[in-house]
Amino acid sequence: MKRLPASAVKIGLLQTTCSPNPDTNLRQTLALAEHAARRGAQIICTQELFRSQYFCQNEDHKNFKLAETIPGPSTDAFGKLAKRHKAVVIASLFEKRAAGVYHNTAAVIDADGSLLGIYRKMHIPDDPLYYEKFYFTPGDLGFRAWQTRYAKIGVLVCWDQWYPEAARLTALRGAQILFYPTAIGWHPGEKKKYGERQHDAWEIIQRSHAVANGCYVAVSNRIGHEQLAGKGLEFWGQSFVAGTSGEILARAGAHREEILIVPVDLAQVDVTRTHWPFLRDRRVDAYGDLTKRFVD
Repeated sequence: MKRLPASAVKIGLLQTTCSPNPDTNLRQTLALAEHAARRGAQIICTQELFRSQYFCQNEDHKNFKLAETIPGPSTDAFGKLAKRHKAVVIASLFEKRAAGVYHNTAAVIDADGSLLGIYRKMHIPDDPLYYEKFYFTPGDLGFRAWQTRYAKIGVLVCWDQWYPEAARLTALRGAQILFYPTAIGWHPGEKKKYGERQHDAWEIIQRSHAVANGCYVAVSNRIGHEQLAGKGLEFWGQSFVAGTSGEILARAGAHREEILIVPVDLAQVDVTRTHWPFLRDRRVDAYGDLTKRFVD
């Protein structure tokens, strides 16, 4: 077996189906995280909103009952697991912040079981069967990075993955790995005509974040056909880890439950950023228009 360098860290991505029962989904995801930790994963990431099926397919006030506080039952459970296995956990949750204020939030739990912090999804979509604006208040904590026991990591969530600004600002805070908990899939009626193009675009944009920022990108997506409205959504799985030059290091399948364990060498971040010094050559004096909606 090839010996890993001292600067190596093992990422564990969880990819699975979700049932209508939140408690079942929590137990299932905890079990997968347990398996990942036993296989050596040091930083474990769930898929987006793992405690439920993707309820944003319709607008129904009853779905707000799925939300929980942070800290709360899920962070408590993952905190115990993290402490027991000395593993960092990123848990994607539907957060109830206050009456009428809900967020799509990722909790970052360090290897001692403590809650390091949270990231609230900044970009909120509103598309057919992705009616997230009905449920989620846009994030108000900005783009963040945390020094965990094993690496400095940033977390963004699903729709955030299409925005180079989000990846850049998180990388500028020192993130060596960008994690993207995700729930994305095809409309079954569109898959034949647009499916390959849609999936390729999704993967390419995230690999480009790795290239532009000289960091690793790790994406955990769900699988399965969930029909809560219309013909539902067919989630395409294919969770993956991209290296610091955008190369695919590992990719899960499209239809099966998987725990993707991928070692990454953090020393490569420094090597890549030194040889491809995009951060050095940025023209920070010329980017003021990025804060405008559109430049006429």
